[in-house]
Amino acid sequence: QVQLVESGGGLVRPGGSLRLSCAVSGVIFSRDVMGWYRRAPGKQRELVAYIDSGGGTTYVDPVKGRFTISRDSAKNTVYLQMNSLKPEDTAVYYCCAETPRTQYWGQGTQVTVSS
Repeated sequence: QVQLVESGGGLVRPGGSLRLSCAVSGVIFSRDVMGWYRRAPGKQRELVAYIDSGGGTTYVDPVKGRFTISRDSAKNTVYLQMNSLKPEDTAVYYCCAETPRTQYWGQGTQVTVSS
């Protein structure tokens, strides 16, 4: 059974940092593309970053230079390090596993950036 469980969200001041974690089970973790998405209030869910099976990474423009996605195959965990956080980063963040046939999603973790 596939499970993705996010953690690490919380309340942080602008300019602060958070590290999100996603523990994955039930998929061939090392062979799947892993992504982080977010849904801000009143907006649709959007891609933040993804990492492919070879370790290549891609980021959307609003987070380039501030966020880093990584994966630890030994721990079956994907991370999103978020630095220099801005109020517009406030959203529910979701982990996603991309398999050849479908996507699997976690439950999300809330990130709130506010002074």
